Amino acid sequence: MSSATLTAALAGFGTGLSLIVAIGAQNAFVLRQGVRRHAVLAVVAICALSDALLIALGVAGVGAVVTAWPAAITAVGIAGGLFLVGYGILAARRVLRPDPDAALSADGRTAGSARAAVLTCLAMTWLNPHVYLDTVLLVGSLATDRGDLRWAFGIGAALASLTWFTGLGYGARLLRGLLSTPRAWRVLDGLVAATMLTMGGLLLAGS
Repeated sequence: MSSATLTAALAGFGTGLSLIVAIGAQNAFVLRQGVRRHAVLAVVAICALSDALLIALGVAGVGAVVTAWPAAITAVGIAGGLFLVGYGILAARRVLRPDPDAALSADGRTAGSARAAVLTCLAMTWLNPHVYLDTVLLVGSLATDRGDLRWAFGIGAALASLTWFTGLGYGARLLRGLLSTPRAWRVLDGLVAATMLTMGGLLLAGS
């Protein structure tokens, strides 16, 4: 690997991290799944592979096509906003009416549906217009500026996504000691609810 290729890949990695490492609906969901140790591999894989696919589309020049369809972005924003508000309401309900066995989730002893987790993760990812703006448009345009090294830049950004979601999903279990009581889970659900409702409201307001 040449120094120019490595530099482009590192630039992509740094750009990817700067866009991903932020408090958002997707990260909040991955964190909660990681703490519960429920469907973590599936959730991490969906997030990382989705980002990799969208980044590849952006590097390949699909961003121009997305820009030409503003109505599609608006529709995704409305659907995503409604979904996040609904999820936020459910999280708020868990705060007001906590499950007496919620603490067991931190030890991974509650059942839960892996299918529901997968579908929720897919919705969190693909119904969020910011994902398209960050990956397809922003990363795609920055990669294009790299010329022949655009794919190295894109690979670096995709690796940043994989690194972040893997660390967040599997590192979250370190928090299970702090979440060993139902009260602690109410605090976590309160943060999740606030994040989801805020992001959902912003999406609806901007659509």
